[in-house]
Parts: sequence; structure tokens; C-alpha cells
Amino acid sequence: MRLSALALGTTLALGTAAGLAQAAPLDNEPLAARSVAPAAAPAAAAAPAAWAAGTRAYLVITAPGDTTAVRNAVAANGGSVFSSFDAIGVIVAHSTSASFAATMRGVAGVQKVGATRTSDVPADAYNPALPANPTQAAAPTTEPVRSDMTQIKADQAWAVNQGSATVKVGILDTGVDDQHQDLAPNFNAADSVSCAYGKPDTRVGAWRDVDTHGTHVAGTVAAAKNGKGAIGVAPGVKISSVRIAEPGTTLFFAENTICGLVWAGDHGFKVTNNSYYTDPWQFNCPNDLDQAAILEGVGRAQAYAEGKGSLQVAAAGNSNVDLANKTTDTSSPNDSTPVTRTLTNDCLDIPAELPGVVTVAANGTSGTSKASFSNYGKDVIEVSAPGESVYSTAPGGKYATLSGTSMASPHVAGVAALLASANPAYTPADIRAKLGEQATDLACPADARCTGTTAKNSFFGEGRVDALKAVGGSTPPAGAYFENLTDVAIPDNTTVESAITVSGVTGNAPATLKVGVDIKHTYIGDLKVDLVAPDGSVYSLHNRTGSGTDNILQTYTVNASSEVANGVWKLRVSDNATADTGKIDAWNLTF
Repeated sequence: MRLSALALGTTLALGTAAGLAQAAPLDNEPLAARSVAPAAAPAAAAAPAAWAAGTRAYLVITAPGDTTAVRNAVAANGGSVFSSFDAIGVIVAHSTSASFAATMRGVAGVQKVGATRTSDVPADAYNPALPANPTQAAAPTTEPVRSDMTQIKADQAWAVNQGSATVKVGILDTGVDDQHQDLAPNFNAADSVSCAYGKPDTRVGAWRDVDTHGTHVAGTVAAAKNGKGAIGVAPGVKISSVRIAEPGTTLFFAENTICGLVWAGDHGFKVTNNSYYTDPWQFNCPNDLDQAAILEGVGRAQAYAEGKGSLQVAAAGNSNVDLANKTTDTSSPNDSTPVTRTLTNDCLDIPAELPGVVTVAANGTSGTSKASFSNYGKDVIEVSAPGESVYSTAPGGKYATLSGTSMASPHVAGVAALLASANPAYTPADIRAKLGEQATDLACPADARCTGTTAKNSFFGEGRVDALKAVGGSTPPAGAYFENLTDVAIPDNTTVESAITVSGVTGNAPATLKVGVDIKHTYIGDLKVDLVAPDGSVYSLHNRTGSGTDNILQTYTVNASSEVANGVWKLRVSDNATADTGKIDAWNLTF
């Protein structure tokens, strides 16, 4: 059920970080108390006219392609086809017959059959209610840069590349509040959907949040850099909501996950974030016929999405267990009565442990520790990211501070989106490799459970992700880099200034003073941009060139060797025409 996310307290509006409400024992434990808001396309056969008590859902696995014969066999053996993903040979069937799975396993062309849940399919599956569209709170008037973003150098990356609007990130989760003031600018409704119950529901608003979790995750990936509340790792990319959680339970059953991953592949998502495990089994074991079908179906869906160019990023889970040395599971199935069962390493937490998926552990607040709840495992964890006391968006224009590997994973998805923005030709394998290569190495603490080297170990994988390296930047020299991230509006026919106070630099500025400029404007031919030294000397950077080109994102080199370094430097921007306006988004000086 819900996400690799914690069982943690929340703070709404602009509150301070909340503490753990409990020790986050389960990957899918609710974030706080369980509270739910009111309540190529896959081929889908007509569902039964009415819901019947005792209806269960099954995956029927066959060869990809034409599934007609097997779909007919479903109907002939006491079932009905709810949806069919022919490209991967997966059929979602419903039946009230206790012998349905056993019967279908004997049908020619059927490879695997498995129940996806140990509870009945809800009646809502046949006539889903739309989630609530919450009233929005007043927008905050501040947008501080928070420690999780500085730890992965996202704040420095924004001055280089905030992400491309051509890069789409899918949020496979509880849904997303698309009306939130920090998410609306980057929300892509055209590619959003509900996959609850295992069939695409494209009605307007079907993608909205039935909890809080998905909206929080979405903000960490791509909350807009707009002076309000929070900033995402990649504030320039587009996000789509793929709701795979069912209302009421917020469980993510296999058919929902399969629907979401196929949708991601068919709709061009470059990256998806998956902060959950596939319910009702925390680990799916191949020696169980039902779970073997789940492993096969979800695995095919992941491979399909990756083959279409989509990289999946997933949370490692919050059970504080070694995924490389599994022993027991006492929490599954979580849709009925859990049992204690013995595990082997063949039993997988999916989608996190599927081939090709980036598995993410959570760092503690220091940025260099393992969060107490985070799962770990040598050669299982690939990278880590901040996951404790993360501040992000919540439904209704609000904000929340949450903890969990669910919060770490979207940091990595955001960095992956920046990599895709800076390198449009990168494949999922390229992005996955770069995330590890560019990560900041973290040494094992004094903890015998952490094995491996500083370069790669069981707690952090290849290290904490680095957003600045993802966009081709480098860390500025200590004490010689100064930046102003405060937005300054540029009205028509007006001159504005943004100031940076430089201190602690000996002597004069260099002959190669670097001036990084990030101006958002829809007609840069209107603009004159100057650097003004502390003594009032003016250095021209841009003088009404570029005609109708959008935006100035450039680093200029200025010979300022005659200027004393310390003092107030200004970026002066003049708009010399009407009809087009913009803002100074950020600028910096490197001495």
C-alpha cells in the first residue's frame, strides 16, 4: 500500500520539520494517520455490467501480441477481461470462481496466472469516483532554498540548467494536485491518468490525489521556481500524474502498476518516480504461483517502459532491512491478514529490485548518514538522496514535511530529469550510469551492517546524487562564488537591478571574472544587460541582440582586474520596448 514512505508527522503551510511519529517499520506505512481525500493505449474489453461480491483480480500471462484466444478463454472459464495489455501479453481478469486460476493455468497459450490481491476488488472499480479537487490555500510569499536541495547541489544546478519542458516525468503515486500553485506551471494534464484498478481512466481529474503522498513527491521533482513555497530539483521539466493508488486503502496492486508503467512507455515519459512497493506482498517470491505471475507481469511492464525510453527510479523501502540478505516477512499480505514467511533473495521488492530500475536509499538530515528507516543492501542500492524531513507540496496549496525513501527517490528522479534535459540523446541506461558515476562518494559509518568501499557500499550505493554535475556544472571554488537567487521582475521600458555583496576576497577582481546570468524573457532583443562594479563602472554583457529569442542563460567573462573585489556588484537590466516582459531569475559571480 502506500509507498515506501514513512509513517511520519506532517507540517502544513510553512511549518517547521516534523519528527517521526513512529519508526517507519514498513515500506508502505501511511505517512501519518491514514487519511484519504473524498473520493499506445492498452486494449480493454468490456467489464461486467455490475460488481459482485467475491470478485478477485488475476493476471493472465501469455505471449505478447494477439491475446484474442486467451481473452476468449477467460470468458469461457468463469472470468471477464477487465483490461488487456497486448504489447506485453498481460491480461487483467476478474472472477468470482475460486478455481479460476487453476483452470486457466491449464489453457493452451497461458504461461502464468496469479491472483493480484487477497481481498475483493472494490465495487468502485466498475464506476470509479473522481477524487476531490481541493480548495487552494493562499500562496506563500517566500521560497527559501532548503538543505535537501543544497546537499545535492540543486541550487547550483539551477543557475546552469533548470530542466527542459520537453522532458516529461511521470509521478506513479497516489495522484497529484494539479491546481497547486507550485505544481500547476509544470503540470502536463494531457498525459495524466488514473490507473487505479488496472485500466486507464482519462477523465479530467481522475489523476488527482487520494492522499498527500503523490503531491509531495511531485513537488520534490519539479515544483516551480516561482517565489512560492518550494523549489523542485528540476523546476523546468513537466510532470504527469499517473495515479496507481486505489482510494480508501491507498494500495498499489500489480494491475495498477502494470497499467502505469505501460502508460509511461506509451506517453514518452523520460523518467518515472515509483515511491511504493507493489501490494499486497512486500516481497514477491517466484516459488508462489500467484507471486510468480506478479513478478512476470510487472517485470514485463518495466521492460516495456524502458524499451520505450523511460527510466524508472524507485524507493528502496523503509523497513531498515538488508535487501541483499532477506530472511523473513511479517507484513504481507497487507490487504488481509499478514503471515510470517521465510524469504530468500529470489523474493523481490518490486519495482525497486527489477532489472533496470534505479534503487534509492535515504540519507539522514546530515546528508552523509543512512536514514534510520532506510533499507540497504550491497549491489542492490544504486544511489542515495535526502529522505529525512523533506519539505514539499501538499494538496490544497499546502506544504508538508515528510520523511522516507519515498522522499529520497524523487530527488533522484529530478536529477535524472536534469541529465535528460542536458543530454537529450541519453538512453535510460546512459542516465542510470551517469547517476552513479557523478554521485558524491559516501564512506560507511561505524556500522558493521555497511559493507563495501567508499566508492560503492551497501548503505549508499555509488553515493549521493549530484544535480550540478548532471547539468555539466562544477562546484565553484570555496569562498569565491557569490549568487543571488531572488527573482526580480523586468517590466516593459524599465530598468531594474539585482545586487550581490562580495566579501572575503583579497585584492582586485580577476581579469577572467565569470558572470553567470539567468534571465527569463520572451524577446531578449529588447534587453540591455550590464554588470555594475562597486565603484559604479559599467561592463556591457548583452546589448539588444537575439531578436525574438527566449531567455538569456549564459556565463560571461569580464576583465574586471581594475576593480576592488569586495563590495556591492549589480546586474542592471533594461527593457527597451513593450509587449514582452520577464524576470532576472538568478545570477552569480565567480572570482
